[in-house]
Amino acid sequence: MANTSLMGTGSLTIDLAAMADNWRALDNMSACETGAVVKADSYGTGIGRAARRLAQTGARKFFVAVAQEAGDIRQALGPDPEIYILSGHMSGDTDMIADLNLIPLLSSIDQMLRHFEALPGAPFGIQLDTGMNRLGMEAGEWEAVRALVVAQGPRLIMSHLACADEPEHPMNAQQLAAFVQMTDGIDAPRSLAATGGILLGPEYHFDVTRPGIGLYGGLPFVDAKPVVSLALPIIQVRDVLEGESVGYGNTWIAQRDSQIATVSSGYADGILRVMGPKTKLYANARPVPIAGRISMDSIGVDVTGVSELPNALDLLGRYQDVEALAQNAGTIGYEILTSLGARYTRRYTG
Repeated sequence: MANTSLMGTGSLTIDLAAMADNWRALDNMSACETGAVVKADSYGTGIGRAARRLAQTGARKFFVAVAQEAGDIRQALGPDPEIYILSGHMSGDTDMIADLNLIPLLSSIDQMLRHFEALPGAPFGIQLDTGMNRLGMEAGEWEAVRALVVAQGPRLIMSHLACADEPEHPMNAQQLAAFVQMTDGIDAPRSLAATGGILLGPEYHFDVTRPGIGLYGGLPFVDAKPVVSLALPIIQVRDVLEGESVGYGNTWIAQRDSQIATVSSGYADGILRVMGPKTKLYANARPVPIAGRISMDSIGVDVTGVSELPNALDLLGRYQDVEALAQNAGTIGYEILTSLGARYTRRYTG
């Protein structure tokens, strides 16, 4: 006979002290200024709380993907910190850029003209393409407008490394050389290194570094402290007889009389279906495997033999980190963190 309990949501705990320690550790690796990338809701941890703690720790430059992400930062931190928009100045962003005093990183001549015409004298930065072919002015474009741009006094000139998480990849040195060639002699702060670039060494650091994933406990910063933990409450525990199935498609068949706990959370909460076959949850320190397919809102877990079953099972935490889940899903830690669902009850420590 099944035992029931009250329905609940997963509990997502964000360790702000660990985040601050990660920022300090990355800051100590360079002699230049260290900013913070807080796009995608600070990689799923909560942009307002994360930015406030990082500012208290020493960050003065913050990077977001789009202008709409900047409002919570400005509200949390006030007028002083610099907020850079990696997507530049889009046609619908002018009022927000002006009202929130944002700094678009202009990535094309079209964006440059839009910004200079719509907001003359307003601060801006420049993004250059040094070989990634994603965002930024290419060498020919840049050469055509360089003198005009430099005369306007950019707050920052940046580019982005494509292979920084592979230290021996020749693309790193190639992009470094291109960045130096495109920017040497310019009296403006320069930035090339995100987390991986910081780890490559001082020649990549220039004037400002922009750590992102390393702040939140992800690779390639192997010494990062874990920031996120996630516990999923047990909704129901039932006995399943040998030969009975669990979940959609009858993909899991009990090989013995078993106990199955159903926990609240699923792929709607960012727990990717593909990770199911390789992923375990933890009942205290004991690993317990997922039984069957991950559903939209629930997951079956084989807890057979667990003598003292807790009220919730741990998916992320001391026994399993973000990178382990990413490996189980055949993806990267970035995707795991930024997929964390809005239904979780978020709790902050530190």
